[in-house]
Amino acid sequence: MIFMKVVAWFLMLHCFVSYKVDASADTVSIFSKSMAKKINCIVITPSNYNQNSNRFPAVYLLHGARGNFSNWITKVSDMQELADRNQLMIVCPDGAINSWYFDSPVDSTVRYETHIARELPAYIDANYRSIPDRQHRAISGLSMGGHGAMFIAFRHPETFGACGSMSGALDISVIPKGYGVDKILGDVKTNTAYYKDWSVINLVEKHPADSLAIIIDCGAQDLISFMTRAVHQKMLKLKIPHDYIERPGRHDWFYWSRSVRYQLLFFREYFSRAEHKNL
Repeated sequence: MIFMKVVAWFLMLHCFVSYKVDASADTVSIFSKSMAKKINCIVITPSNYNQNSNRFPAVYLLHGARGNFSNWITKVSDMQELADRNQLMIVCPDGAINSWYFDSPVDSTVRYETHIARELPAYIDANYRSIPDRQHRAISGLSMGGHGAMFIAFRHPETFGACGSMSGALDISVIPKGYGVDKILGDVKTNTAYYKDWSVINLVEKHPADSLAIIIDCGAQDLISFMTRAVHQKMLKLKIPHDYIERPGRHDWFYWSRSVRYQLLFFREYFSRAEHKNL
């Protein structure tokens, strides 16, 4: 019964896609060498970006299943204000409808882990005044993107110093087939190890030597909140420092539009600590 409810919630919340993009943000098309195609991305810079020569930290925000690169800016009306308030760049890449942000072991044309962990930061650092080090990069996302952000940060701590998850689908072994995990990782019986080892709930056991600042949150009424709670409990057991927030809310944009405020503040404070440490 709970499996069917999860399917229903995912279908309802991820099928609608809006394509209206705020004119104040840059929409760029980045060539991915690993996938031999262009990938769209939105880059939001603070309003004072062109008023000085300062460099800014960057937060990479990943969308959910059946979403696209424009979701964050079309569904959260004040992303520009959040970039201004926290004095940071917000980078919203496209992760396809359901790539799960993996480099697929069964389809060589799917290399979203490589794209977001390597190609995209290299492009941003070369074309924007971002601060090109891990202490000034963070990555987070919602649902599928919450899993992708944690997955990429744990596997690429040389790129990202902080990560987050909002309502993350953090155990891919229980994700319905309708969300494409089987197309990306292959048959579950044949590739069992990928389903196990690449699920964030198990990946946290391989906490990187480089410290990560971590924040995870989920709505108390979210039907997949059990995944976030399980990861929280495992990280407590493993003594992995992290911030955990659970508050009233469901698996929807009403929740995420508020969650992103907490997470950007968390990352802003992380960046500030790094800056003070380097003085």
